Amino acid sequence: MTYQETYQFWCESDYFDEKTREELLALRGNEAEIEDRFYRELAFGTGGLRGIIGAGTNRMNIYTVRKATQGLANYIIRQGGQSRGVAIAYDSRRMSEEFSEEAALCLNANGIRTYRFDSLRPTPELSFTVRELGCIAGIVITASHNPAEYNGYKVYWEDGAQITAPKDREIIEEVYQVTGYDQVKTMSRQEAESLGLYQVIGEELDRRYLDELKKLVLHPEVIREMADQIRIVYTPLHGTGRVPVKTILQELGFTRVSVVPEQEMPDGNFPTVSYPNPEDKNAFKLALKLAEQTDADLVLATDPDADRLGVYGKDSQTGEYHAFTGNMSGILICEYLLSQRKAMGRLPDNGAVVKTIVTTDMADALAAEYGVEVVEVLTGFKYIGEQIKWFEESGAHTYLFGFEESYGCLTGTYARDKDAVGAVAALCEAAAYYKKQGLTLWDQMQRLYAKYGHYEETLNTVTLKGIDGAAQMRRQMEEMRSNPPKEMEGLKVRKVRDYLTGTTWDLETGERGTLTLPKSDVLYFELEQHGWCCVRPSGTEPKIKYYTGKLQTRL
Repeated sequence: MTYQETYQFWCESDYFDEKTREELLALRGNEAEIEDRFYRELAFGTGGLRGIIGAGTNRMNIYTVRKATQGLANYIIRQGGQSRGVAIAYDSRRMSEEFSEEAALCLNANGIRTYRFDSLRPTPELSFTVRELGCIAGIVITASHNPAEYNGYKVYWEDGAQITAPKDREIIEEVYQVTGYDQVKTMSRQEAESLGLYQVIGEELDRRYLDELKKLVLHPEVIREMADQIRIVYTPLHGTGRVPVKTILQELGFTRVSVVPEQEMPDGNFPTVSYPNPEDKNAFKLALKLAEQTDADLVLATDPDADRLGVYGKDSQTGEYHAFTGNMSGILICEYLLSQRKAMGRLPDNGAVVKTIVTTDMADALAAEYGVEVVEVLTGFKYIGEQIKWFEESGAHTYLFGFEESYGCLTGTYARDKDAVGAVAALCEAAAYYKKQGLTLWDQMQRLYAKYGHYEETLNTVTLKGIDGAAQMRRQMEEMRSNPPKEMEGLKVRKVRDYLTGTTWDLETGERGTLTLPKSDVLYFELEQHGWCCVRPSGTEPKIKYYTGKLQTRL
């Protein structure tokens, strides 16, 4: 069917509820909006769904969620995993609760048991729960840090990580084989509960999750000594972090924690921010105001599903608050963990730090100092989670820390996705440790730069929406792939890595080589003077991203 025919079907079919049909009928005459809503099915990518909330095939709604879930259910049944069940969590976004309920009932109608949280929970707790309950899969309803009009649907597998190859492609194939709504099953919650298929989980899993975080503390005695001297400002940005972050800080012993009152309660409209992203400095305006009032040592913000952590630290010399990039906060936590484990004699001979290809090269210098290996993976934390599984299966390495430039890290193996709650615990412990030495976290970061060199990274994004935008992104990638630039960021390009074709090209010698990482639409340019640039289309947003990195000074 054409997009107009599909639109007409949605307007007229009794399968869709009256509210949906009314929303669509109100669009009559707005051809551009109708086309955008119906020119395609909302893409089920390697991580799941993400899109604008609304009626239509190219939108997040109960019908697209059911359809995706039916494909997942078909795959689980093919794998013989229906008896193991699926854990389901959701964040504070609009329609998250409804979408999670629809997903559960679709799975139940297919004979698959579900364990659905009784209220909103962080994404990392879902990752933990999949492993803790021995589930075959997990679903979390979230659009992470996207604006309020978005929501999403992420799929996890039995190891607690987001799906990777080959399962991602296999699940996508199952989803796209669900071509009609008559193939989608659902049932009432009452019936599902009576059959023992719909189970509610909550506080017991919270307790187990927080206990795992507390086991990772290296210096509880330092926290006890310094906790009442550390002033912390925290904002959950209207998301899921409020309860777990406040609880873990309280249970660790921190007593001077101020939560931004205007942003404390969950609200999917995100009324105080246009973009609930801790990478965005504007999201910190209220928190920094409170920090000035309370003379805080550090300022923390988590995104709506509490897997990303943004940080500001005080400069003890000037009293100013400075933003940490995700690379900076990741390096600070990594160095603290490695240095303290070495001092305690707990640094394994086969230790490894895992980072993505667009994450700071400072990690390599740091790892060399402590005699641990750096393992690089493609962009996306699921690849870091995958490495943990391979380490455990092969015994080749012991996982020590994993992080990516986009404000995400994981300090242990209790989960297989980035965890802002765990990052808060580690960072505040580090703050107490350095406070005892008369240092703030910002002071410590400057010491690290002085020791390892000043690495600087940037990220620029270009938004290209709709059909034309997608085509433009493809053209840009094809052009750079077939005709690589000779110079970028004022530096000569020496080598090109094309992760889509799995090849390398030395522009100076003409030599060709092969890559071992999975294929992905990513181009990586190695530049002179320790520089690099990486270009890739976003997997979750209509954007093309340009990452750069260079060593500013080597001291």
